[in-house]
Amino acid sequence: MSPARDPFDPLDGPITDELDLHRMTAPEAKAAVTGFVRRAPKGALLHVITGKGRNSAGGPVLRNTIRAMLRAGSMPQVRAWASDDNEGGFLIRIAN
Repeated sequence: MSPARDPFDPLDGPITDELDLHRMTAPEAKAAVTGFVRRAPKGALLHVITGKGRNSAGGPVLRNTIRAMLRAGSMPQVRAWASDDNEGGFLIRIAN
């Protein structure tokens, strides 16, 4: 990871758990992320690895799928989220 974020940034701090979605289909990835977020402890900082989509014929499927899920706000446990530093995944902070 690159230099530390702002100390007041909810996405700063050590990563609690990680989920790698490589080789999953979009429906599998959605289900995996939903379960991952639901099981996460309060206040956790999660790293969901989607990859950059370089090996997808039509572009970044998983990255776009997970971004759309996060933007939709369908997971009330999510306090904050953003692309990770290399844009191959997302950091997700679970609410306390």
